Amino acid sequence: MKTPPDIDDKELLSRMCAGDHLAFQEIYQRYHELLYIFAYRKLKDEVEARDVVHDVFAWLLEKGASLSINSTLSSYLYKSVLNKIFDIFRKKDTFQRYVDRGEYYIDVDSKETDYLIREKDVRALIDNEIAAMPPRMREVYELKYRQHLTHEEIAQQLGISPETVKTHIKHATKHLKDKLGLVVFIVYLLN
Repeated sequence: MKTPPDIDDKELLSRMCAGDHLAFQEIYQRYHELLYIFAYRKLKDEVEARDVVHDVFAWLLEKGASLSINSTLSSYLYKSVLNKIFDIFRKKDTFQRYVDRGEYYIDVDSKETDYLIREKDVRALIDNEIAAMPPRMREVYELKYRQHLTHEEIAQQLGISPETVKTHIKHATKHLKDKLGLVVFIVYLLN
């Protein structure tokens, strides 16, 4: 049985708890990259971030049939990742400093808060990659996607050909996809 990607999280969770491995795979596809970004932003370490996300999904797969989630699936996953991060901070003896800065609070019952956290993390990563582009490529990209100008308008404004604009957009898009992954890039363009 194939699990369509348009099934909501609640139904996916129900199917996963009933033993549907395709539902677990869909949950993994939806949240793996976003959870990694969230963990990486907190830990600043690729390996630790990947380990945290892996541990959360391994636990989810192992406990699937016995899970009882009282919030949204996404909130539950983010809270689980955050708890793993706190474990790491405790081990590194930096937990108290992190708490003192007030960065520990997430309202896990709020869909809006969950969405805003994900959006903020994704936007920050993408903004960093855009800032790292060569100046002309960045300028063309920002005119296209932030000011919503056409290729012709950009060409006229910058005194370059529309083909050059098209090339810059192509290279900038490839750069972002390569650095951040297709899912993150698509999420960014949709928002």
